[in-house]
Amino acid sequence: MDDRVRELRPDFAVLVIGAYGLRNGPSDERSREWLADAAAQAVPLDHEKIEAWRAAYRAFGAKPQRTRPSVDALIRRMPLPEINLVVDAYNAVSVRHALPIGGEDAGHYAGPARLVRASGDEPSDEALGEPEIGEVVWRDDVGVTCRRWNWRQCVRTRITEQTENAVFLLERLEPMSVDELTVAGGELVNLLAQITPEIRTETRLLE
Repeated sequence: MDDRVRELRPDFAVLVIGAYGLRNGPSDERSREWLADAAAQAVPLDHEKIEAWRAAYRAFGAKPQRTRPSVDALIRRMPLPEINLVVDAYNAVSVRHALPIGGEDAGHYAGPARLVRASGDEPSDEALGEPEIGEVVWRDDVGVTCRRWNWRQCVRTRITEQTENAVFLLERLEPMSVDELTVAGGELVNLLAQITPEIRTETRLLE
């Protein structure tokens, strides 16, 4: 993680979950129930967890009312969108815990995931546009994979029904505790195991 990101938000932590051998598929009654249950537990938009992310966006010059943190945008999209089994699973956990979660297709990722302050010249696909200098972005060896911390993901690494191996990034700021972050990670692993009982997972907490 870029030291300049750490200076921006010393309370940031990310739980990285690798999942291998997924058998993804279209949304079904099971994943619709996950989404409906999460929607019923959604926090209000002025909740302190969401306000913490808005403050983080302002700290690097973004306007969160224009480019919203992912969990803010997701909670506004009721009923929650049905994408595919794996995306439904992590969106349900995201809403239940007011926790930004990114899902990346590891088969289309190049090198390790890195959270950095952008220099402004990083390669980026057309859907994202070019990052601004100082903006917090996730990137790999090819270029930007998600702009403005967790605002918008690139097309290249999105999880699709063909995804077999994935990386999930569960991003925490205070007041969420590391204990709750760990619980949320366990819930996601449990849902992934319901999709693919023989799945292999590994988890790493970065603080």
